[in-house]
Amino acid sequence: QVQLVESGGGLVQAGGSLRLSCVASGFTVSGYCMAWFRQAPGKEREAVARIRGDGTTYYTDSAKERFTISKDNAKNTLYLEIHSLKPDDTAMYYCARTPGVFSPCIFPRPAYAYWGQGTQVTVSS
Repeated sequence: QVQLVESGGGLVQAGGSLRLSCVASGFTVSGYCMAWFRQAPGKEREAVARIRGDGTTYYTDSAKERFTISKDNAKNTLYLEIHSLKPDDTAMYYCARTPGVFSPCIFPRPAYAYWGQGTQVTVSS
């Protein structure tokens, strides 16, 4: 059974940093495309970054400078580091996985079949 459990969110002052974690079970992160999304209140869920099974990373234009996606295959865990946090980064952050090993590794939300419950990040000014 595929499970994704995020953690690491919290209340942070602007300018600070966070590292979010997503512990995976029921599969190995080394074999799948995984991604981080976020959803701010009243807004659509948007992609932030994705990482292929081979470790290749991709970022949305808005995430390139301050976000880093990575994974630890030994710990079966996906990470998202966020630096220089801004109030606009306030959102629920979700990790996600594509349906299969050979599924397209792209950004659109429908490409992902499995989702965690999310971890809340709140940035105060």
